[in-house]
Amino acid sequence: MNRASIDTGVLIEYINLTGSLHKEAKAVIQSVLDGKIIAVIPHPVLAETYYVSARIYEKHNLTNPEQRAKNFVEWIYRSPNFSIAEPSLELAILAGRIKRKFNLALTDAYVLASAKLYKAKAVFRSKEKEITDKLEDITKEYDVVFLEQ
Repeated sequence: MNRASIDTGVLIEYINLTGSLHKEAKAVIQSVLDGKIIAVIPHPVLAETYYVSARIYEKHNLTNPEQRAKNFVEWIYRSPNFSIAEPSLELAILAGRIKRKFNLALTDAYVLASAKLYKAKAVFRSKEKEITDKLEDITKEYDVVFLEQ
């Protein structure tokens, strides 16, 4: 079965109905919900998803954005279709090595580390500058996919 280590941007694009890549994110999440993909979510992505989703809900003037963000993160955490990457020393050290080597955001480093440990594709929303600058080197070591592709 296919595995995907999913970044915050993909989860946010899924809930952001006006997002430019919502359709692509929805297809990824639907594949997870249909059991076609096993989603691996690194623990730091949960925290970042809470923070960013609350901001998205606020931006769209939805009531109680923090509760909505909490519900969304709890849904991901409790869903049998999503697997939370087990916090481990191996994962932490690998994420730290990736962050140091490629100078990425910590959550991006965790997505790549989880992809490596769980033999998964790392799925990101888009090619952000810090990833683009090192993309050739990153893709030599990691299987990376972007929604914008």
